[in-house]
Amino acid sequence: MLGKKSVIVAYLLWLFGGIFGVHHFYLRRDRHAFVWWTTLGGFGIGWLGEIFRIPRYVRDANEDPKHMEELVNRMSKNKKPPFSMNRFTGMLLVGYSWGQMVMVAIPPDGFWGINLRYLNLLIPLAIALGVWTVGNVGREQGGLKWPLIAAYAVYPIRYYIYDETVSFTFMVLASAFVFDTFCREWRRTPRRKHFVKRVLILGLCACLYISLWCSYLYFHGTITDSEGDEIPIYEALHHFFTSPWWLDVKQCLIETYQYAQHHGWYEVWKQIIDLSDPHGEQNAYKVLGVGPDASQQEITSTWRKLSRENHPDKVKDEKERRVAQERFMEIQQAYEILSNSKHRRNRRNKKDNSDSSKV
Repeated sequence: MLGKKSVIVAYLLWLFGGIFGVHHFYLRRDRHAFVWWTTLGGFGIGWLGEIFRIPRYVRDANEDPKHMEELVNRMSKNKKPPFSMNRFTGMLLVGYSWGQMVMVAIPPDGFWGINLRYLNLLIPLAIALGVWTVGNVGREQGGLKWPLIAAYAVYPIRYYIYDETVSFTFMVLASAFVFDTFCREWRRTPRRKHFVKRVLILGLCACLYISLWCSYLYFHGTITDSEGDEIPIYEALHHFFTSPWWLDVKQCLIETYQYAQHHGWYEVWKQIIDLSDPHGEQNAYKVLGVGPDASQQEITSTWRKLSRENHPDKVKDEKERRVAQERFMEIQQAYEILSNSKHRRNRRNKKDNSDSSKV
């Protein structure tokens, strides 16, 4: 038995994550959630319009007896769902945006010597999927076959009308009209999917959509350098991976991996911790000008000398006194750090001496 959904929780999720469809996922409206995620809440307008529809969504998710009775009456009065301008508009907008997303993700030129312009044939598929997904939200459903055929039937117009906005509009209108006229029907049995399966399906769809954005940014995006010149991202990435800085980083990573193969990853982690100087000892040595092997007596002697030389009372100018005071406080802090860590330093020095004697 599925747990009952709360109106309060649904409203909170709508408020704080509604544009990403979090509340729809909570209410087991996965298609609705994915549409909201790809369009940022139905381009913002759909998200705002749901403020009055959430209680109905919750009643439907909970299969409220009164709500189900009303739904059965509607199904008995109408053989197919009545026309909804909101849903039809949603099919148009989502189908159009998904088709555009596929179009801009296709590389403009040959990639690795391969001409990928034939991937434009996937545009009608993306349009039909957008129409079909919106048409299958909630208690309505329909097949993908006829809207897909309609989109491909109108696709050749793209070669006669060079305005892509017009050709896209005709494809989306044809696909949505065919779906609304011939495919729509009532969903009489609710979807029952395991939570893990739902997450996997949505995750796969999200990865496909994100890959389209990555392809668009890689092949069509540009970055601006310090002189104001625009450079394609794929060229910038190619030059980055051949730059001296990256080659040095790459060599460092290779050497780290080789070191780990001989000494273990735990030893690498210990070195990373030591280099990050969590206790501030390395900086304290630098401030006082002493080495890690200095005794506590040498550290104290150096601290006293530096404290006398940098005491702010010896400076009369206000600005110079402020600088001297900061330097004085830095010296005091460094001495305090090294004084607190003297036992740890003694143990480390003894260990280093014992290891060198063995050698």
